[in-house]
Amino acid sequence: MAGPVDTLKVMSSKLPQIDDRNFETEVLQSPVPVLLDFTAVWCPPCRAIAPHVEAMAERYGGRLRVGCVDSDGNPELSARYDVRALPTLLLFSGGQVVGQIVGAVPRARIEALIERALGAPSQREAAAERHA
Repeated sequence: MAGPVDTLKVMSSKLPQIDDRNFETEVLQSPVPVLLDFTAVWCPPCRAIAPHVEAMAERYGGRLRVGCVDSDGNPELSARYDVRALPTLLLFSGGQVVGQIVGAVPRARIEALIERALGAPSQREAAAERHA
C-alpha cells in the first residue's frame, strides 16, 4: 500500500510553491504581475499544462512571476479565489486578479493572457499588425 504523495516531488520543481503563508508577500505585494497555477497531484490536465506554465516563467522572467498552488494543501486560498476546477490559472497584477483560465489550454492562450496583462500585443495581434 502506497503512502501519502509528496506534492513537492510531483508538482513542478521549477516553480515556487505558493501557499497560505507566503501568498501575501509573493503575490499580492509583488511589483510585477504573478501567474498562479492552481493544481493538484492527481490532476492529469494539470500535468498536461505544467510544461507550458514553466515555459512562461522562463520566457517572461523579470517581467512576470509564476508560481504553483497545491489546491488540496491550500483549501482556504482556493476558496478565497473561487477555484472550482483544475487546473486554474489566475493572473494577478497590483494585488488583484486581472485574468483567469480554467482547464488545459494551448500555450498560445496562456501567452495571450500574459501579454494583455503586460500591455504588449499577443503574437497573433503582432502578426496581424505586420501584415496590415
